[in-house]
Amino acid sequence: MTTSKEFGQRVRDLREAKRKTDVTFSLRRFAQQLEVSATYLSKVETGDSPPPTADKIMRIAELLDTDADELLALAGKVDPLLPSIIREQPRAVADLLRSVQEAGLDEKQIEKLTKQVKRMK
Repeated sequence: MTTSKEFGQRVRDLREAKRKTDVTFSLRRFAQQLEVSATYLSKVETGDSPPPTADKIMRIAELLDTDADELLALAGKVDPLLPSIIREQPRAVADLLRSVQEAGLDEKQIEKLTKQVKRMK
């Protein structure tokens, strides 16, 4: 299981990497864009405060140009849309996820399967 420290460290690493390409991207500016205090954001980055809400994490990912699902997973959360997707077809979605797990598909295989499904539209 991941921890607040792992989530916070990943956010800090991403923020500092972005600062290297945009010197104006400070902790304070980042906090303002998130509509949180710099103190709170600093505590999140150090693991002294738990990760924020899923919606806020998705905004963090957007601002840091990274994958929201990665940050959500580190925070022990999921995209708020997923529960409603599962509720629409609970048996089929659960069966699909279990089948992927039982088959032992790796990330590349899952991405290939996802591309195939997207082409079915």
